Amino acid sequence: MHQDRLQARLVPAIVEAFGSLFGSEVPVVEQIVLQPTRPEFEGDVTINVFPFLKLSGQGPERTAEAVGAHLQAHVDIVERFNVVKGFLNLVIADAYWNGFLGEALEHDILAFPATGREVMVEYSSPNTNKPLHLGHLRNNFLGHSVGRILQAAGNKVVRVQVINDRGIHICKSMLAWRKFGSGETPESSGLKGDKLVGKYYVQFDQAYKREVEELMAKGRAQDAAEKEAPILLEAQEMLRKWEEGDLEVRALWEKMNGWVYDGFSATYTRMGVEFDKLYYESETYVLGKQDVLEGLDKGTFYRKEDGSVWVDNTAEGLDEKVLLRRDGTSVYMTQDIGTAIQRFKDHPGLSRMIYVVGNEQDYHFKTLFAILKKMGFPWADGLYHLSYGMVDLPSGRMKSREGTVVDADDLMEEMVREARATGEQLGKLDDFAAEEKATLFEMIGLAALKYFLLKVDPKKRMLFDPVASIDLQGHTGPFIQYTHARIRSLLNKAEGRGAWSHSKDGTLPLLPEEREIIKLLHRSPAVLDDAARHYDPSRLANHAYEVVKAYNSFYQSVPVLKEEDPARRDRRLRISEAVANTTRKVMWCLGIAVPDRM
Repeated sequence: MHQDRLQARLVPAIVEAFGSLFGSEVPVVEQIVLQPTRPEFEGDVTINVFPFLKLSGQGPERTAEAVGAHLQAHVDIVERFNVVKGFLNLVIADAYWNGFLGEALEHDILAFPATGREVMVEYSSPNTNKPLHLGHLRNNFLGHSVGRILQAAGNKVVRVQVINDRGIHICKSMLAWRKFGSGETPESSGLKGDKLVGKYYVQFDQAYKREVEELMAKGRAQDAAEKEAPILLEAQEMLRKWEEGDLEVRALWEKMNGWVYDGFSATYTRMGVEFDKLYYESETYVLGKQDVLEGLDKGTFYRKEDGSVWVDNTAEGLDEKVLLRRDGTSVYMTQDIGTAIQRFKDHPGLSRMIYVVGNEQDYHFKTLFAILKKMGFPWADGLYHLSYGMVDLPSGRMKSREGTVVDADDLMEEMVREARATGEQLGKLDDFAAEEKATLFEMIGLAALKYFLLKVDPKKRMLFDPVASIDLQGHTGPFIQYTHARIRSLLNKAEGRGAWSHSKDGTLPLLPEEREIIKLLHRSPAVLDDAARHYDPSRLANHAYEVVKAYNSFYQSVPVLKEEDPARRDRRLRISEAVANTTRKVMWCLGIAVPDRM
């Protein structure tokens, strides 16, 4: 856990105070928690003394008064204190906050020392039968941001995805293209490859439904019609041929997958996400079978009379799960077991593996982790499922096979158009060249999209509102970008006018507005540490908003460039620069770029 400067100074002093005052030693130092003082009370940090009353042998108020007086007398950064019902509120001296401001400007306060830990983050993992959609955007932005947050927190991060490039759903697109495509290609159609393949996935479903209706009209029951539709039987035959290595089917599969990979690559580039290693299900689906058989030999698993192999997870509050069918073939769980084992072979130094997957797979991952623990792998305790909620739109849920998904490319383009419309309406970009405008609108549109999806707790289901996400005055990415650009403009003006001497006078008393900004900046490393430990970018996203909101209030109420005292003007410019630097790094952790002017 990251320990900030204030905690490092005060916690040992509090331990010493209990020893000196009461002859008692605090048994668990981690019990000493410094919390921000509530706004209605005077103070910067608050200590709850109730957990330590057995050590003091006194009531809460007397304990807090005694500890507060001791800290004020022996710790130079404690200026004064007050007690409210056993809560000790400490006022920290201006010299400490001024010193921190200098530290924030001298180096990156959000770059932690190397931990020596290697962490793998898996995200995206699309199917190659359709383009990426809104749900993939939340997945990708979460995974990419978690990777950056962990990297900033000092970890070595490996970003991976599993590309689901085999199975009946892939064959459906292939068969529909063969039947209805007339040789259409991305070049001949002008469509991105993933969209072209997705088009035939929809066409398969349409043809399938027609055949089911025709069979039912002839008297077949619905269940039978759904199983006997000729186009479905053809797709199943194509899958069988693929698994047997049929050259013609494999060639078609490679061609159409190639189209999809080119399309995915373009989408990922625009998203601003990347991967260090790709795993393909067409390769990983053979993994796990041998590991399950070894587990069978060891008695970890058991075989039923029909020859199928099972695991009993009832002791873990789960159910029994088949791992090998009676004909010896694998299920999805089997290949997930094998893929996890393979990854730790590929990366022997791995200490943690995070799966960024929607919450509809919660039970699957509980089962997977329980099985790997049963198999005796010591790294199984380092597996984590970052379960996130679905994204809804006012129009309701999305369905890929019906062609009602919100396409990721289309949504990104829509957000850029919204940014362009907003920017042109404000009319503040007359001195921008056309290329500069295009770059800026791209930056703003993607920031609106990313921030809106990341500011919500990942576990919560959410409703995406494109219009609200672009508001320059709201709780949005563009508002944070605008504040950063405003500060950069301010600093450039100060330099141009010779109004900034870069003095570092740490003796000036702080105004309340200045103090609040520095305190928020001071919290930033702890918020980053919290976001890294909980794999939750929303904590950092909302902190960024609190910082820039406070800065805008500060900017409106306290003169900066118009301040006549050079020393005070310099400090306010230094505060402004620290806010800009910290905001830029926080937004980098979220995968969001910030412009220097807009």
